[in-house]
Amino acid sequence: MREASLKFLENLTNTPSPSGHEAKGQRVWMDYVQPFADEIESDAYGNVVAWLNKGCGGPRLMFAAHADEIGMVVNYIDADGFVYVRRLGGVDAAITKAQRIHLHSSKGVVKGVVGNVAPHLTKLEGDRKVPKIEDLFIDIGVSSRKEAEKLIRIGDPITLADQFELLRGDLAVARAFDNRIGTFAVAETLRLLAPKAKQLKVEICGVSNIMEEVGLLGARQIAYALKPDVALVIDVTHATDYPTVSKIQHGDIKLGQGPAITHGGCNHPEVVRRLEKVAESAKIPLQHEAMSATSGTDTDVIFWTRGGIPSALISLPNRYMHSPVEMVNLKDLQQISELMCAFALSVKTGEQFKVKI
Repeated sequence: MREASLKFLENLTNTPSPSGHEAKGQRVWMDYVQPFADEIESDAYGNVVAWLNKGCGGPRLMFAAHADEIGMVVNYIDADGFVYVRRLGGVDAAITKAQRIHLHSSKGVVKGVVGNVAPHLTKLEGDRKVPKIEDLFIDIGVSSRKEAEKLIRIGDPITLADQFELLRGDLAVARAFDNRIGTFAVAETLRLLAPKAKQLKVEICGVSNIMEEVGLLGARQIAYALKPDVALVIDVTHATDYPTVSKIQHGDIKLGQGPAITHGGCNHPEVVRRLEKVAESAKIPLQHEAMSATSGTDTDVIFWTRGGIPSALISLPNRYMHSPVEMVNLKDLQQISELMCAFALSVKTGEQFKVKI
């Protein structure tokens, strides 16, 4: 991966963007995309669209990924100044204990830790119960509610303090690859397409949308507003190439073996076929996933908007999802942008994607 792109990924991943509080991360994304877009705009709730080849008269192709990460929010402060929380998205309370956190107040970042009772003060290990979110408490180093309220307030968002790190070779670790890798891939696709704009027969809208982790909310808003003719959604998927994960149940997805595409449900068969075709031509390896009723991504709401938008999901294999140590392969990530670029260049003037009956 080129140095400037890697620096952008690190900055984007490290910038806190919990659901409903994505503005800082959206600004990082907008600043990076600016040189590659004809126009950039944001809506009332902070969805951002970067346009390329706008007004060309061809089909409108939307690349969409969600900007938010899971987090917590201040729910209650007790008399001793300890902070209790609610979830923002799929936080695992069991692995959140004993973590360092950043509490994002109007006065700036307040540091803290999620408390964890020492084993010496508890019953035998076998008697321990899996904690619920309401069991977690945060210690910000104060001794009273009054002292805490000088620093924070109810409703302030919280993220874990873990940062982006290169592990070994093409492997990287961060707390928020879900789904900062998606908005990164959209930005990189715009970068790759910008010098080839004259070859494009489509109008490109690259989207960094909000609040996926709490209900696929931003995707509903932006898909309705843009009314694209075809959409590619980028998110993470579960890598299953590590101990205790059942491939029989969850499929066979590996780091370093390329992006994954999903078959069935919200994934339009003709869009999927085109992805396979351009991947073969560009020598991009693909992995394959099956889905049942839903994909668990923004694709689920984009595809039925306004009577139906032909859509497909492209996923990056990710180990240890929704944890502080999400792990991805940067080569897989780079190939997602290359795949979307090839797809955009393949679409013809006036082309429509319809199921063959």
